[in-house]
Amino acid sequence: MEINKDILEKHLDNIRALQSKSGLFLASRSDVSTGYNKAWLRDNFYTCLAFEEVGDLDTVKKVWKALLTIFVKHKDKISWAVKNKPYQTFQYIHARYNPETFEEFWEEWGNKQNDAIGAILFKIGDLEQKDIKIVESEEEKEVLQILVDYLKSIEYWHDPDNGVWEEYEEVHASSVGACVAGLRSISKTGLVKIPPEIIEKGEESLSKLLPRESRSKFTDLALLSLIYPFNIIPENTGRDIVRHLEYHLERDRGVIRYKNDRYYNKNEDNVSEEAEWCFGFPWLSIIYNQFAITHSHSSGITPLAPLTLRGESEGNNDIKMAKEYLEKSMATIYKGEIPELYYSDSDRPNENVPLGWAESLFIVALLKSGK
Repeated sequence: MEINKDILEKHLDNIRALQSKSGLFLASRSDVSTGYNKAWLRDNFYTCLAFEEVGDLDTVKKVWKALLTIFVKHKDKISWAVKNKPYQTFQYIHARYNPETFEEFWEEWGNKQNDAIGAILFKIGDLEQKDIKIVESEEEKEVLQILVDYLKSIEYWHDPDNGVWEEYEEVHASSVGACVAGLRSISKTGLVKIPPEIIEKGEESLSKLLPRESRSKFTDLALLSLIYPFNIIPENTGRDIVRHLEYHLERDRGVIRYKNDRYYNKNEDNVSEEAEWCFGFPWLSIIYNQFAITHSHSSGITPLAPLTLRGESEGNNDIKMAKEYLEKSMATIYKGEIPELYYSDSDRPNENVPLGWAESLFIVALLKSGK
C-alpha cells in the first residue's frame, strides 16, 4: 500500500516544530503552560523513532549527540551516584533538561525514572550495531560505562522508581525491562564492560513481575514498550499484555494509562473517567504489525506460558488489527495535530497539542502499515 506522503510530511513537520537548536525536542509546544516546553530523555527517545523510520539520519545523529552531551555535562553527578548509591530522589539522574543549556530542571516530582536510562543505552547500542555512529570520543565512551555502572549501583532490578508516568514509587516491569533491553543492546557494541549478573538479575525480576506492570497495577499502557521498541519478552507474553490492555484500558479516543489514573481525570474522585491517551492506538498498530512478521521470539527470559507458533489465520488477523488501530489513530488527530490525550468520553484534548511522542508513534505506525 502506498504511503500518503502529504500526511507523512505534515506530521513530520509537527515534530520538527518542537525541535530546539541543540537538536533536542520539546515534549510539546514552547508556549504551553503545562511545563511540556522542556526536553525529556524519554520523550526524545520516542520522538526520534519517527526520523529513524524515515531514514533521516542527520536528525537522528543530532538528537543522540545532544543526549550524550547531557550525560557528559553531568558526569560528575552520575559518577557520585555510582560510588555512593543514591538515597534521595535528587541524587538520581534527572529525567528532563533545558533544551539549550542542558541544565537540570529541579522540583519535587517523580524524578526516579530508570526506564529512561535503559532506553538511552538501548538505542545507542541499536544505532551503533546498525553502523550509525553516535559514540565518537573517549569521554562519550567513558560516560556510557558510567551509565552501566549507575544501573548496577541503584540495583535497578528491584529499585522502586517513578516509572514512565513519573508517579509513585514501585518496582515497574516497564522500567526493569527497559534496563535489561538497554544493557543487552549496549553489551553487543564492545564499548562497555557489563557484569553478566546485572542482566541476569533484571531478567529474573522481569519474569516474576510479568504480565503485571507492578504489584499495584495488573495492566498498564507502559507495558507496550516491552514489545515495541524493546522487543524484550516472548511473543506469547506480549500477546497476553495486549489482550489485557485492550479489554481493560482501551477507550474511544485512546488508551487509558491504567485504572483510576488521576492525571486529567474528569471525575472529582478520580475514578472511572481516566484520560484517553492518543499514542496508545498507533502503538498497538505498530505492535500488531510486529506480531504479523514475527512467528516467535526468544528473549532469554523464561516464558510464562508455552511459546507457540502462529498460524496463517492469526497472522492475517494481526495485519487487520494493525490497520484498524491505524484508522483509530487517524481519528485522534485534532486540527492537524495529535494531542497527548482527550478527556474521558469527550472530543476535548488537553493543552499538550501536539505531543511529540504521539506524533512519532503515529508516523512509525503509518510507515509500518504502508498507508
